[in-house]
Amino acid sequence: MDATVQQDAKGRRVVANACVEPCPIERGMRIIGGKWTGSILWHLKDGPVRFNDLSRMIGGASKKMISERLRQLEAQGLVTRQVMETAPVSVHYEITDLGRTALGFLDSLREWTESLPAGLEPV
Repeated sequence: MDATVQQDAKGRRVVANACVEPCPIERGMRIIGGKWTGSILWHLKDGPVRFNDLSRMIGGASKKMISERLRQLEAQGLVTRQVMETAPVSVHYEITDLGRTALGFLDSLREWTESLPAGLEPV
């Protein structure tokens, strides 16, 4: 992450210490940067949540999208899925210890976003 642009003896610009693909920030963004991924992890921070309750907590996301993201998070070891033997059957999702490691910077991102000027929106 300490890449710099330098000039060689012939005046050509060369990069020293270039990031290997993907660099750590890009790798992290590929893991948790998917749409709704951070929101899902954030809403699971207080304990297990039933799928339908989670979909209600995340306004604007379809159940199909939430289900897709939950499968990805489960495959990555950030979330666990538990089928409850109830009538009717319900499914609970819970953040793992590995998933909890993302909560610190997600909270920092939340604070940063809340401090942004009004009207500043993604393009």
